[in-house]
Parts: sequence; C-alpha cells; structure tokens
Amino acid sequence: MRYRFLAAMAAVGCAIVLTGCNDKSNTSPTSPSPQPDTVSYTAVGASDAIAIGASHECFPFAACPDGTGYVQLTQRRLQAAGKTVSLLNLGIPGAVLGPDIEAIGNGLGRGIPGNFLERELPFVSRDSTLVTIFAGGNDVNTVADAINAGLGGPDPVTYANTLTNGFGRDLNSLVSGIKGRAPNARIIVLNLPNLAALPYMAGRTLTQRQGVQALAVAFSAKANALSSQGAVVIDLMCDPRSYIAGNYSSDGFHPNDSGYAFIADLVYNAALTGSAAAPQASCAGMARF
Repeated sequence: MRYRFLAAMAAVGCAIVLTGCNDKSNTSPTSPSPQPDTVSYTAVGASDAIAIGASHECFPFAACPDGTGYVQLTQRRLQAAGKTVSLLNLGIPGAVLGPDIEAIGNGLGRGIPGNFLERELPFVSRDSTLVTIFAGGNDVNTVADAINAGLGGPDPVTYANTLTNGFGRDLNSLVSGIKGRAPNARIIVLNLPNLAALPYMAGRTLTQRQGVQALAVAFSAKANALSSQGAVVIDLMCDPRSYIAGNYSSDGFHPNDSGYAFIADLVYNAALTGSAAAPQASCAGMARF
C-alpha cells in the first residue's frame, strides 16, 4: 500500500483530529472476580485471532490446538492453570469493525470480507465467560487508503474525525451487544499500537507516517474509553514491546510467535484476574513521528 497523505493530515495532532485523545483513562472494573473453573472463551477479531504471521497459523472457524497466536496461547495457559476451556474463535481475516468502513474499503477494491458487528457479534456464545476484542488495524489502513484516494476531499481532517467517531460508536455497539448476549462475560479489549511505527510502514515518508499515527492514536483512544463500560483495556499503544521489530512477521504488520506471546501474557493475566494497568493518557508510543 502507498500512503499519500495531505500535509494537513500529517500536521493534525490529537487535539484536532481525534476527539478522545485527551480522555482520561479509567481503571479496570472494581473488585474483579476470578475467572471460573470452566471458561467459555469467545474471540472477536480479524487475522490476529487466527494467528496469521505465527509459525502455526489457524483456519477460520476451525479448532487449532497448536496455534501460536495470542488466542490459542491464552486458551492453553488457562488450561495449564487448571481451567476447563472451550474456545469459539470468530476471527475473520481482513475484517473491519463496522459496515461503514467495510463499504469504503470495498469501494477501493480492498476485498474486505465482512465486519465484526454483522459477522461476529451475532454468534458470540451466550454462555461466554471471557470475550477478547482486537479491532482497528484493518480499519486504520482502510481509512488511510481512502484519504490517499482523495475521499476526504478538501477537508481530510473532518473526514478522519467522522470515521474516528463512527469507529468509537461501533466499538460501543459491539461491547453493548456482547453484554446483551453474554451478560456474565469478562470483556477484554486490546487497543492499537502506533501502526506508523511498525515495520510495514518502513520507507514511508514522514508525512505518511504522521497521518497513520494520528489515525492509530485516535482509534486507540476510542478503545481506551471502553473502560467506562466495564471492559478491561490492554494498552498496546504504550507498551514498548509493541515497537520491537523482531516481534513482527515478514509482512511487518502481523505479529510473529514472540509478538503474539507478549500479547498473550497480557491477555492471560487480564482474563485470570479481571484487571490490567489502566491505559496511559499519553506516552512516547503516541508520538513516534
């Protein structure tokens, strides 16, 4: 992909592009309870959920006991801790969060196969005790392509703001929908790292990286806000391990085994305890460019 952001987009800081960049992070739910001995785990995501980039990738909607993605590692670690764990993996490679960005992407020929709200949420197990959500990577890349293609017209900042707010709305709808289907589920949400600092963006211009950075920080702020809904938010944006090149596969976008392993450490601890360090309001990861 080539990113050709307008200078105006690159100059946009959180205060302009992203409503929510300066939101104060909420702590994890009060008095979390331990995960029960019998765990019903539903994974909501895209290619990350089926371990694309790992040494043992999985097929969508298929059992994958040897997978080395964070979902499969979390399942095995819970089992090693004495839990009986069933896994429903709803991950769809290439999927985005909601229908608006799906339509934009497919209008650009990205071949997006679906979205979480329509293709995953209706199938979340009603007896889930644990649900993980990792959304936004494909969304950021789609919005970046759209701006590059001129869909933002003369005002790409307003265009980005509109799609950022729509992403936040859809995240809230996803979490609310999961609560409605599985009221006993512990919901864990992973925010995004600064995608502009990942290896797949190497060689892009500073302007291009600043544009992607603004989008990634914006979308992560929407994930962080879900703490107020009782979700446990895992802060990949401000974790230095998110920016170790050796944690990524050859495509520079998907984690490899070591990258998935560090994510699994965070997810497992949150799944077991019901808590995680609150997302930081600011950090070096948000301003790499």
